[in-house]
Amino acid sequence: MNRTLKEATVRRYHYETHRQLENHLAAFLDGYNFARRLKTLHGLTPYEAICTAWAKQPDRFRIDPVHLTSGLNT
Repeated sequence: MNRTLKEATVRRYHYETHRQLENHLAAFLDGYNFARRLKTLHGLTPYEAICTAWAKQPDRFRIDPVHLTSGLNT
């Protein structure tokens, strides 16, 4: 997954419509947030870090953050 994300950030893309750009950006962000493990988060993905923070301190959040993300099962 790391190699795919690096290649996607380096390449230039041309889109026929704005909708194509939005779809590609959404796919890239989903891949980054749900698959890329980051050293600064101690090996967790950004999604896992948010879920862990919510489980430890739910009073920091107004609503359950799991319901706001467009995940793999939506």
